[in-house]
Amino acid sequence: MTKDVIALTDRMPDAWSVLAGLLAGGPDLHLRSAAEGAVIQLCDAQDRPLVSIEAPLLLHVPAEARRLLGVTQTGAGPTWWTEARASTAVPGAERLAGVFAARLATLLGGTVWPPDAPGADDPAHPVDTSGITAVPAPAAAQPAVDVLTDKVAVVLQDRPVIGMTGWLSDALRATLTSDRALQIVTPRHCRLSLPTSTALTGPPTRWVVQDPDCGYYDGLTGAVLRWRDGAFHAAKDTDGQSPVASAFTDVTRTTERQLLLRFRTVHRPDADLVLGGALETAWQALTGELPTGWGTAEPANLPWSRRHLTDLAYERAPRPTWTVAVGSADRPALATLRVSRTPDGVEEDITLAVGFRDGEKPPVPAIANLTAELTARHNLRTLLAQLREARADLTVPPHFQRPPIPFGFALGPTEAAEAGTDIAAHPALPTTTPVRLGTTARPGYYYPLGDGESAEGWTALETLLRHLRGTEPGGHDPAGGAGSSRMS
Repeated sequence: MTKDVIALTDRMPDAWSVLAGLLAGGPDLHLRSAAEGAVIQLCDAQDRPLVSIEAPLLLHVPAEARRLLGVTQTGAGPTWWTEARASTAVPGAERLAGVFAARLATLLGGTVWPPDAPGADDPAHPVDTSGITAVPAPAAAQPAVDVLTDKVAVVLQDRPVIGMTGWLSDALRATLTSDRALQIVTPRHCRLSLPTSTALTGPPTRWVVQDPDCGYYDGLTGAVLRWRDGAFHAAKDTDGQSPVASAFTDVTRTTERQLLLRFRTVHRPDADLVLGGALETAWQALTGELPTGWGTAEPANLPWSRRHLTDLAYERAPRPTWTVAVGSADRPALATLRVSRTPDGVEEDITLAVGFRDGEKPPVPAIANLTAELTARHNLRTLLAQLREARADLTVPPHFQRPPIPFGFALGPTEAAEAGTDIAAHPALPTTTPVRLGTTARPGYYYPLGDGESAEGWTALETLLRHLRGTEPGGHDPAGGAGSSRMS
């Protein structure tokens, strides 16, 4: 098991300050590097890791420390985020990580999270490491992985918000390449960021929540879990049913809302292409401002830049590029963007979430104009707009959340032509008149589905999709199935 300790410093951790921190265990511990030099590990005499330390991250986005850790930064400039993971299975390792982080904060100015980390209050005295030994790490384990079986990689986390950190994204990639599932285990007070919850695609990949009443349950479905045959599985009662944890269903209704947009654009791969324009357009329409930061993991550490985003995607092509974008503290907004090369061109798959506090009205009517602009300027292919009753801070708690309700769907001109222009122009929705997008000669359509508060939005969406696919009772597929898989 591991424990995270983070040093948030005003100045860059240079070689000497890092060395002073590493000497928290005295001169008898060994050093080695991992993850192609991005991680330094303090090891025992048998070269087994006690503490793993990630390369410092320059955090240009001040709100990220507060969003993920609940820490308000006091410095006027950027902050350096240096993260250490200690094995709690090894007596003294957690104190070793705490002293390391506290030494950095003392030398460079800053704070330690969590503030009560063992050793953080006494960084001057090194930890007595005599007799400390670590359990052997499996050869396939990443620094973030706490338990590795032939079925799953288990990561233990205890933070206010479990973000898709560099540690966690590395562990997720490792599970995919080794045909394993990722299972994240947390206490009940933790929440997931939207990127992390999106990555947990269903069993056997799970969010495992510790609970004093039932032991463990799935934080996204509520199913009571048991460790069996090298993984967490849903428990079964005497009738063969999976019980649901009472903590999952103990929910208080909220008046806060999240507006969710999932849309796809495709661009010609020419030399002048600059990505991120569709995301900027949607972000500004819904929040009145632009993203403040972006990155390939959480925390998002870089100032928002479409040019730098494009450069990264170009360097990684033809491999896809996944990034996260964040907004200001005044208007909670977060997006994930996946750039990939397809036979049609350069595709951007975007999920944008915007939070609205009690008393704030989500701009549902504005989506029609937004889809028109995305079609005219960014070659929109499809868009789904939804509203959900959920936390305005965009985090996911380990209890039941009402599913999002669709209130709008759009087809760009290319998708409308694939479905059949006449079919797309005349949906089988008696109370809905589609809004034409694009030109008369090459139209697309936006279909209002309701106000986002009534579950009838799901019925309207299902009816619309059946119509567009030509699968209505007694109907036929006018497009011969072309493009139908993209209308889901």
